[in-house]
Amino acid sequence: METRRMKVHRVVLCVVDHDEVNDLQSLIENVNYPNDCIMPDVQRIDTVEVDWPEDDAHPLNYEATRGAEFERLFKDVIDRRLA
Repeated sequence: METRRMKVHRVVLCVVDHDEVNDLQSLIENVNYPNDCIMPDVQRIDTVEVDWPEDDAHPLNYEATRGAEFERLFKDVIDRRLA
């Protein structure tokens, strides 16, 4: 099966919640910032490359395996930052 190289990014944000929006995950994912009620600021971006199969059968593509694969991909990056 053929694969293509894809980049996976781990983005760490600092968000100041001026209006006590509280549901920040939904707000950030929907990229709707009404009246500038929050002020997102990217603190760090870590990037790894993965081989992505043509049929999209990659662990990041499935909810059941996404978290573990994400942790595996970025384990070295996180460990280096903690050292």
